[in-house]
Amino acid sequence: MDKKLVLESGEVFYGEGFGREEDTAGEVVFNTGMTGYQELLSDPSYCGQLVCMTYPLIGNYGINRDDYESIEPSIKGLIVKELCDLPSNFRVQITLDEFLKKKKLSGISGIDTRRLTRLIRDKGVVKGKIVSGDAETEKVVLELKNIVFSTNQVEQVSTKTSYASPGRNFKVVLVDFGLKLGIIRELSRRNCDIIVVSHLITAEEILLLNPDGIMLSNGPGDPMDVPHAYKMIRRLLGKIPIFGICLGHQLVALACGATTFKLKFGHRGVNHPVLDIEKNRVAITSQNHGYAVDRESLKCTELVETHIALNDETNEGIKHKKYPCFSVQYHPEASPGPEDANYLFDEFIALMEQYKK
Repeated sequence: MDKKLVLESGEVFYGEGFGREEDTAGEVVFNTGMTGYQELLSDPSYCGQLVCMTYPLIGNYGINRDDYESIEPSIKGLIVKELCDLPSNFRVQITLDEFLKKKKLSGISGIDTRRLTRLIRDKGVVKGKIVSGDAETEKVVLELKNIVFSTNQVEQVSTKTSYASPGRNFKVVLVDFGLKLGIIRELSRRNCDIIVVSHLITAEEILLLNPDGIMLSNGPGDPMDVPHAYKMIRRLLGKIPIFGICLGHQLVALACGATTFKLKFGHRGVNHPVLDIEKNRVAITSQNHGYAVDRESLKCTELVETHIALNDETNEGIKHKKYPCFSVQYHPEASPGPEDANYLFDEFIALMEQYKK
Protein backbone atom coordinates (compact mmCIF):
# COMPACT_ATOMS: atom_id res chain seq x y z
CA MET A 1 0.00 0.00 0.00
CA ASP A 2 1.32 3.44 -0.95
CA LYS A 3 2.02 5.69 2.03
CA LYS A 4 3.81 8.95 2.66
CA LEU A 5 5.31 10.70 5.64
CA VAL A 6 4.34 14.37 5.80
CA LEU A 7 6.23 16.73 8.11
CA GLU A 8 4.90 19.90 9.69
CA SER A 9 7.66 21.80 7.86
CA GLY A 10 6.18 20.68 4.51
CA GLU A 11 8.63 17.96 3.45
CA VAL A 12 7.11 14.76 2.04
CA PHE A 13 8.65 11.28 1.92
CA TYR A 14 6.97 8.65 -0.24
CA GLY A 15 7.14 4.95 0.62
CA GLU A 16 5.23 1.76 1.30
CA GLY A 17 3.18 1.16 4.40
CA PHE A 18 3.41 -1.85 6.69
CA GLY A 19 1.71 -2.78 9.93
CA ARG A 20 -1.79 -1.36 10.31
CA GLU A 21 -3.25 0.79 7.54
CA GLU A 22 -4.56 3.69 9.66
CA ASP A 23 -2.92 7.13 9.60
CA THR A 24 -0.82 8.06 12.63
CA ALA A 25 0.84 11.27 13.84
CA GLY A 26 3.61 11.96 16.34
CA GLU A 27 6.91 13.67 17.02
CA VAL A 28 9.47 12.42 14.48
CA VAL A 29 12.82 11.42 16.01
CA PHE A 30 15.71 9.21 14.89
CA ASN A 31 17.55 6.30 16.52
CA THR A 32 21.11 5.40 15.53
CA GLY A 33 21.11 1.77 16.73
CA MET A 34 21.94 -1.01 14.26
CA THR A 35 19.93 -3.49 16.34
CA GLY A 36 17.37 -3.37 19.14
CA TYR A 37 14.22 -2.42 17.24
CA GLN A 38 12.09 -4.78 19.36
CA GLU A 39 13.24 -3.18 22.61
CA LEU A 40 12.74 0.23 21.02
CA LEU A 41 9.17 -0.58 19.97
CA SER A 42 8.33 -1.67 23.52
CA ASP A 43 10.21 1.12 25.35
CA PRO A 44 7.64 3.42 27.06
CA SER A 45 10.03 6.36 26.69
CA TYR A 46 9.06 6.49 22.99
CA CYS A 47 5.44 7.26 23.89
CA GLY A 48 3.81 9.34 21.15
CA GLN A 49 6.77 9.29 18.75
CA LEU A 50 7.41 8.24 15.16
CA VAL A 51 10.90 6.73 15.19
CA CYS A 52 13.17 6.77 12.15
CA MET A 53 15.81 4.02 12.17
CA THR A 54 19.09 5.24 10.67
CA TYR A 55 20.34 1.70 10.01
CA PRO A 56 19.02 0.82 6.52
CA LEU A 57 17.78 -2.78 7.06
CA ILE A 58 15.29 -3.36 9.87
CA GLY A 59 13.43 -6.56 10.80
CA ASN A 60 16.15 -9.01 9.75
CA TYR A 61 16.00 -11.01 13.00
CA GLY A 62 12.25 -10.74 13.53
CA ILE A 63 10.44 -10.53 16.86
CA ASN A 64 10.96 -12.96 19.75
CA ARG A 65 9.35 -13.54 23.14
CA ASP A 66 12.30 -12.43 25.30
CA ASP A 67 13.31 -8.92 24.24
CA TYR A 68 10.26 -6.88 25.24
CA GLU A 69 10.74 -3.88 27.53
CA SER A 70 7.02 -3.52 28.31
CA ILE A 71 3.86 -5.53 27.74
CA GLU A 72 2.26 -3.05 25.36
CA PRO A 73 4.09 -0.58 23.07
CA SER A 74 3.57 3.17 23.42
CA ILE A 75 5.33 4.22 20.22
CA LYS A 76 3.18 5.76 17.46
CA GLY A 77 4.97 4.38 14.41
CA LEU A 78 8.19 3.16 12.78
CA ILE A 79 10.06 4.61 9.79
CA VAL A 80 12.63 2.42 7.96
CA LYS A 81 14.62 2.37 4.74
CA GLU A 82 14.18 -1.34 4.00
CA LEU A 83 11.85 -3.79 5.77
CA CYS A 84 12.95 -7.41 5.99
CA ASP A 85 10.08 -9.82 5.23
CA LEU A 86 12.11 -12.99 5.75
CA PRO A 87 13.91 -12.77 9.12
CA SER A 88 16.61 -15.25 10.11
CA ASN A 89 17.18 -15.97 13.81
CA PHE A 90 16.87 -19.06 15.98
CA ARG A 91 14.51 -17.18 18.37
CA VAL A 92 12.25 -15.59 15.76
CA GLN A 93 8.50 -16.07 16.23
CA ILE A 94 6.88 -13.47 13.96
CA THR A 95 8.03 -10.81 11.51
CA LEU A 96 8.22 -7.12 12.33
CA ASP A 97 5.29 -6.46 9.99
CA GLU A 98 3.17 -9.08 11.76
CA PHE A 99 4.06 -7.58 15.14
CA LEU A 100 2.98 -4.09 14.08
CA LYS A 101 -0.29 -5.49 12.73
CA LYS A 102 -0.99 -7.32 16.00
CA LYS A 103 -0.20 -4.23 18.07
CA LYS A 104 -2.09 -1.89 15.71
CA LEU A 105 0.97 0.22 14.91
CA SER A 106 1.72 1.90 11.58
CA GLY A 107 5.01 1.88 9.71
CA ILE A 108 6.46 3.17 6.47
CA SER A 109 9.40 1.74 4.49
CA GLY A 110 11.26 2.62 1.33
CA ILE A 111 11.93 6.27 2.19
CA ASP A 112 15.26 8.09 2.28
CA THR A 113 15.94 7.76 6.01
CA ARG A 114 19.36 9.41 5.64
CA ARG A 115 17.76 12.56 4.24
CA LEU A 116 15.12 12.52 6.99
CA THR A 117 17.75 12.10 9.69
CA ARG A 118 19.87 14.96 8.31
CA LEU A 119 16.76 17.15 8.22
CA ILE A 120 15.96 16.42 11.88
CA ARG A 121 19.59 16.91 12.85
CA ASP A 122 19.71 20.31 11.15
CA LYS A 123 16.25 21.66 11.99
CA GLY A 124 15.38 19.72 15.14
CA VAL A 125 12.58 17.28 15.92
CA VAL A 126 9.36 17.96 14.05
CA LYS A 127 5.76 16.79 14.04
CA GLY A 128 4.87 14.33 11.31
CA LYS A 129 2.15 12.02 10.09
CA ILE A 130 2.08 8.76 8.13
CA VAL A 131 -0.85 8.98 5.70
CA SER A 132 -2.10 7.33 2.52
CA GLY A 133 -0.22 8.20 -0.66
CA ASP A 134 -3.13 10.13 -2.14
CA ALA A 135 -3.81 12.29 0.94
CA GLU A 136 -3.76 16.05 0.33
CA THR A 137 -0.37 17.23 1.59
CA GLU A 138 -1.37 20.85 2.32
CA LYS A 139 -4.28 19.67 4.44
CA VAL A 140 -2.04 17.31 6.45
CA VAL A 141 0.54 20.08 7.03
CA LEU A 142 -2.17 22.43 8.31
CA GLU A 143 -3.47 19.68 10.58
CA LEU A 144 0.02 19.10 11.99
CA LYS A 145 0.53 22.81 12.65
CA ASN A 146 -2.67 22.91 14.70
CA ILE A 147 -2.28 19.60 16.51
CA VAL A 148 -1.17 19.69 20.16
CA PHE A 149 0.24 16.44 21.47
CA SER A 150 -0.59 15.25 24.96
CA THR A 151 1.69 16.26 27.84
CA ASN A 152 0.47 13.53 30.20
CA GLN A 153 2.70 10.86 28.68
CA VAL A 154 3.93 9.58 32.06
CA GLU A 155 0.30 9.12 33.10
CA GLN A 156 -0.25 7.01 29.96
CA VAL A 157 2.62 4.60 30.60
CA SER A 158 2.98 4.41 34.39
CA THR A 159 1.43 1.51 36.28
CA LYS A 160 -1.93 2.20 37.90
CA THR A 161 -1.48 -0.33 40.72
CA SER A 162 1.57 -1.38 42.73
CA TYR A 163 3.06 -4.84 42.25
CA ALA A 164 6.03 -6.78 43.62
CA SER A 165 8.95 -8.78 42.28
CA PRO A 166 10.11 -10.59 45.43
CA GLY A 167 13.72 -11.09 46.45
CA ARG A 168 15.69 -11.55 49.66
CA ASN A 169 18.20 -8.75 49.46
CA PHE A 170 17.58 -5.01 49.79
CA LYS A 171 14.02 -3.71 49.51
CA VAL A 172 13.76 -1.25 46.61
CA VAL A 173 10.77 0.92 45.75
CA LEU A 174 10.85 1.39 41.97
CA VAL A 175 8.85 4.45 40.92
CA ASP A 176 7.41 3.80 37.46
CA PHE A 177 7.51 6.81 35.15
CA GLY A 178 7.48 4.46 32.14
CA LEU A 179 10.01 1.87 33.24
CA LYS A 180 11.78 -0.65 31.06
CA LEU A 181 11.73 -4.26 32.22
CA GLY A 182 15.52 -4.20 31.96
CA ILE A 183 15.65 -2.22 35.22
CA ILE A 184 13.63 -4.91 37.01
CA ARG A 185 15.89 -7.59 35.50
CA GLU A 186 19.05 -5.91 36.82
CA LEU A 187 17.63 -5.39 40.31
CA SER A 188 16.30 -8.97 40.36
CA ARG A 189 19.72 -10.26 39.26
CA ARG A 190 21.01 -8.72 42.50
CA ASN A 191 18.18 -10.42 44.41
CA CYS A 192 16.48 -7.16 45.40
CA ASP A 193 12.97 -7.22 46.84
CA ILE A 194 11.24 -4.87 44.39
CA ILE A 195 7.98 -2.98 44.79
CA VAL A 196 6.91 -1.14 41.63
CA VAL A 197 4.70 1.88 42.35
CA SER A 198 2.84 4.55 40.37
CA HIS A 199 4.37 7.93 39.57
CA LEU A 200 1.60 9.45 41.72
CA ILE A 201 2.91 7.93 44.96
CA THR A 202 3.73 10.40 47.74
CA ALA A 203 6.88 10.58 49.83
CA GLU A 204 4.88 9.59 52.90
CA GLU A 205 3.52 6.48 51.16
CA ILE A 206 7.03 5.45 50.15
CA LEU A 207 8.34 5.89 53.71
CA LEU A 208 5.53 3.64 54.97
CA LEU A 209 6.95 0.85 52.80
CA ASN A 210 10.24 1.18 54.74
CA PRO A 211 12.53 0.57 51.72
CA ASP A 212 16.31 0.37 51.72
CA GLY A 213 16.47 2.34 48.48
CA ILE A 214 14.44 4.15 45.84
CA MET A 215 14.87 3.68 42.10
CA LEU A 216 13.48 6.38 39.79
CA SER A 217 12.81 4.92 36.35
CA ASN A 218 13.07 6.24 32.83
CA GLY A 219 10.00 7.66 31.12
CA PRO A 220 8.72 9.85 28.27
CA GLY A 221 8.24 13.56 27.83
CA ASP A 222 9.22 16.76 29.58
CA PRO A 223 10.21 16.37 33.28
CA MET A 224 8.48 19.69 33.99
CA ASP A 225 5.16 18.00 33.16
CA VAL A 226 5.36 15.92 36.36
CA PRO A 227 6.00 18.50 39.13
CA HIS A 228 4.50 16.21 41.77
CA ALA A 229 7.35 13.78 41.12
CA TYR A 230 10.28 16.09 41.81
CA LYS A 231 8.45 17.52 44.83
CA MET A 232 8.13 13.94 46.13
CA ILE A 233 11.85 13.34 45.53
CA ARG A 234 12.74 16.56 47.37
CA ARG A 235 10.96 15.29 50.51
CA LEU A 236 12.90 12.01 50.39
CA LEU A 237 16.41 13.43 49.96
CA GLY A 238 18.63 12.39 52.86
CA LYS A 239 16.15 9.85 54.19
CA ILE A 240 16.69 6.94 51.78
CA PRO A 241 19.33 6.22 49.09
CA ILE A 242 18.08 7.26 45.63
CA PHE A 243 19.19 6.17 42.14
CA GLY A 244 17.64 7.85 39.08
CA ILE A 245 17.78 6.83 35.43
CA CYS A 246 16.95 9.04 32.41
CA LEU A 247 13.72 10.88 33.33
CA GLY A 248 14.46 9.91 36.94
CA HIS A 249 17.81 11.69 36.55
CA GLN A 250 16.15 14.88 35.31
CA LEU A 251 13.65 14.77 38.17
CA VAL A 252 16.47 14.47 40.73
CA ALA A 253 18.06 17.58 39.20
CA LEU A 254 14.78 19.52 39.36
CA ALA A 255 14.23 18.40 42.94
CA CYS A 256 17.59 19.89 43.88
CA GLY A 257 17.03 23.23 42.16
CA ALA A 258 18.64 22.67 38.73
CA THR A 259 16.83 23.22 35.43
CA THR A 260 16.25 21.19 32.26
CA PHE A 261 15.88 22.07 28.58
CA LYS A 262 14.78 20.40 25.36
CA LEU A 263 17.55 19.12 23.09
CA LYS A 264 17.48 19.99 19.39
CA PHE A 265 17.13 16.36 18.29
CA GLY A 266 17.76 14.31 21.43
CA HIS A 267 19.98 11.32 22.11
CA ARG A 268 18.58 8.04 20.84
CA GLY A 269 20.82 5.08 20.12
CA VAL A 270 23.20 2.51 21.57
CA ASN A 271 26.53 4.08 20.70
CA HIS A 272 26.82 7.26 22.79
CA PRO A 273 30.21 7.78 24.55
CA VAL A 274 30.00 9.12 28.10
CA LEU A 275 32.89 10.17 30.34
CA ASP A 276 32.81 9.16 34.01
CA ILE A 277 34.66 12.16 35.47
CA GLU A 278 35.67 10.53 38.76
CA LYS A 279 36.95 7.32 37.19
CA ASN A 280 38.31 9.07 34.07
CA ARG A 281 36.78 6.26 32.05
CA VAL A 282 34.60 6.31 28.93
CA ALA A 283 31.57 4.03 28.56
CA ILE A 284 29.58 3.42 25.38
CA THR A 285 25.98 3.82 26.44
CA SER A 286 22.38 3.29 25.41
CA GLN A 287 20.34 6.51 25.42
CA ASN A 288 16.82 7.67 24.73
CA HIS A 289 15.87 11.17 25.82
CA GLY A 290 14.79 14.47 24.33
CA TYR A 291 15.56 16.67 27.37
CA ALA A 292 18.74 17.31 29.35
CA VAL A 293 19.89 18.88 32.60
CA ASP A 294 21.39 22.37 32.23
CA ARG A 295 25.02 22.09 33.33
CA GLU A 296 25.23 25.76 34.33
CA SER A 297 22.24 25.41 36.64
CA LEU A 298 24.06 22.72 38.64
CA LYS A 299 26.47 25.37 39.99
CA CYS A 300 23.68 26.84 42.12
CA THR A 301 22.78 23.50 43.71
CA GLU A 302 24.28 20.92 46.07
CA LEU A 303 24.81 18.56 43.12
CA VAL A 304 28.12 17.52 41.60
CA GLU A 305 28.43 16.62 37.92
CA THR A 306 29.74 13.06 37.52
CA HIS A 307 29.27 12.25 33.81
CA ILE A 308 29.47 14.19 30.51
CA ALA A 309 28.37 13.24 26.98
CA LEU A 310 31.40 13.36 24.70
CA ASN A 311 29.37 14.03 21.54
CA ASP A 312 27.85 17.34 22.64
CA GLU A 313 29.16 17.88 26.20
CA THR A 314 25.72 17.78 27.80
CA ASN A 315 25.24 16.51 31.35
CA GLU A 316 24.96 12.75 31.79
CA GLY A 317 25.22 12.22 35.55
CA ILE A 318 25.04 13.87 38.97
CA LYS A 319 25.35 13.06 42.66
CA HIS A 320 24.39 14.95 45.82
CA LYS A 321 27.16 16.48 47.92
CA LYS A 322 25.59 15.50 51.26
CA TYR A 323 22.89 12.89 50.68
CA PRO A 324 22.99 9.31 49.30
CA CYS A 325 21.59 10.18 45.90
CA PHE A 326 22.94 9.84 42.36
CA SER A 327 21.53 9.59 38.86
CA VAL A 328 22.50 9.17 35.21
CA GLN A 329 20.92 10.35 31.98
CA TYR A 330 21.71 7.18 30.02
CA HIS A 331 20.50 3.58 30.47
CA PRO A 332 22.88 1.37 32.50
CA GLU A 333 20.48 -1.56 32.02
CA ALA A 334 21.02 -1.12 28.24
CA SER A 335 18.32 -3.26 26.54
CA PRO A 336 19.30 -2.79 23.80
CA GLY A 337 22.93 -1.82 23.82
CA PRO A 338 26.29 -2.21 25.55
CA GLU A 339 26.56 -3.10 29.22
CA ASP A 340 29.55 -0.87 29.98
CA ALA A 341 27.60 1.06 32.65
CA ASN A 342 26.01 -1.95 34.35
CA TYR A 343 28.28 -1.39 37.36
CA LEU A 344 26.02 1.47 38.48
CA PHE A 345 23.52 -1.05 39.83
CA ASP A 346 26.30 -2.52 41.97
CA GLU A 347 27.11 0.99 43.21
CA PHE A 348 23.46 1.41 44.16
CA ILE A 349 23.61 -1.85 46.14
CA ALA A 350 26.79 -0.67 47.87
CA LEU A 351 25.17 2.69 48.69
CA MET A 352 22.18 0.96 50.31
CA GLU A 353 24.51 -1.33 52.23
CA GLN A 354 26.60 1.57 53.49
CA TYR A 355 23.54 3.64 54.44
CA LYS A 356 21.97 0.73 56.30
CA LYS A 357 25.10 0.29 58.43
